[in-house]
Amino acid sequence: MSPRTLRLPSWLPVDAYILALFGTVVVAVLLPASGAAADVAGGASTGAVALLFFLYGSRLSTADALDGVRHWRLHLTVLGATFVLFPLLGLASEGLVPYVLTPQLQSGFLFLCLVPSTIQSSIAFTSLARGNVPAAICAGSFSSIAGIVITPLLAALLLGGTGGGFSADSLVRIVLQLLVPFLAGQLLRRWTTGFLGRHRKILGHVDRGSILLVVYTAFSEGMVAGTGHQVTPLRLVALLAAEAVLLTVMLLITWHGAKRLGFGRADRIAIQFAGSKKSLASGLPMAGVLFGAHASLAVLPLMLFHQMQLMVCAVIAKHRSREPEETETVGVPVPAAV
Repeated sequence: MSPRTLRLPSWLPVDAYILALFGTVVVAVLLPASGAAADVAGGASTGAVALLFFLYGSRLSTADALDGVRHWRLHLTVLGATFVLFPLLGLASEGLVPYVLTPQLQSGFLFLCLVPSTIQSSIAFTSLARGNVPAAICAGSFSSIAGIVITPLLAALLLGGTGGGFSADSLVRIVLQLLVPFLAGQLLRRWTTGFLGRHRKILGHVDRGSILLVVYTAFSEGMVAGTGHQVTPLRLVALLAAEAVLLTVMLLITWHGAKRLGFGRADRIAIQFAGSKKSLASGLPMAGVLFGAHASLAVLPLMLFHQMQLMVCAVIAKHRSREPEETETVGVPVPAAV
């Protein structure tokens, strides 16, 4: 469910969409929507989120997902990494408060550990590394579908009243804004598939524009509520360091753990890329619903982690693409810059 990546010069290892996201944050900080403008932006953001998940439901091929059920061990492994190991590491980050992370940033750090895996980038990196691409497609699809239900439930269990709070009202909004449009997209897929295929490029802009609107609304609310000045440069560096450790640990666990479970090289590649990554496109709308005015601090860790995972996984995928297929390489190369 991740947004389409824009192309930049090869010497610039930054996702152009991330640049657009952070540019939107700057606009929200300098020109936050307030009063009537905030009401309009909030309503537009709610509609954009519903449209996003309707499109996700319309695009996801149920047949492709069902075809992958036969590889159930791999999919359970990815789901376990995404919704068990990640949340456990997120809970462990409570030990970083208050010396490394503020309570608000720790809530955002924990939230990023609860969102589902990506689809598009997991497939792209698995393909580049010569891994099991069909398995990556199904694993990402299963994770995205499960995340619509599991992520809010985990948020209710683990976040409780922190960082904006999870309540019965939040659950209702999750169902109405995310699950209902997604199911509607699935039900209407036979009639919408042709239209979506003919207008794929335009709808790609709709996807990205909708998420930019969600980010603008979240950070505008944060500035108006006074939460936008709580992240100092030192805290930001500490957050990046904590996320680098999180990503490294998950890359190591998914690679070596998959080997211990008896998976072959192609499957291990799919497990590593699908099990170590988090979806920005799924997480941002959910954060807006769950955290309200505190969403700006909740989505910042996810935005930073998303860019970090793209850069690191690109290096790993290129490394794996040069390995002989029969080679079982031990270790996960992590760039020194991370």
